[in-house]
Amino acid sequence: MMAKSLPLIFTGVFLNAIAQLALKAGMRQIGHFEFTPSVLWDMSWRIGTNPYVVGGLTCYVVSVAFWLLALSRVDVGFAYPMLSVGYIVTAIAAYYVFGEPLTTIRIAGIAVIMVGVFMISRT
Repeated sequence: MMAKSLPLIFTGVFLNAIAQLALKAGMRQIGHFEFTPSVLWDMSWRIGTNPYVVGGLTCYVVSVAFWLLALSRVDVGFAYPMLSVGYIVTAIAAYYVFGEPLTTIRIAGIAVIMVGVFMISRT
């Protein structure tokens, strides 16, 4: 039963990773800002109308639907650790898409996550 639910879990994970990347792309367009009362309306409008941000939030909503489907089929103790795969996907994608650093220590962390996810998936 758990193995049959992995596609649901990983679809949710990948949608969540896409959401992170889309949100980052949107905020790169908007740029750094301070969330102060003087810019609250302008920034809220710019964030809320940015297509990348809207797309990222949409991916989040769809990922929650997949997550709910998965949780209706498997133990949360099995499913929740699988979300760690999102860290791997996001770090690697951010390296290629945004040129973010993928240092040796990050690669080592990714390896540890991969071992942990493998061990949990074997239960």
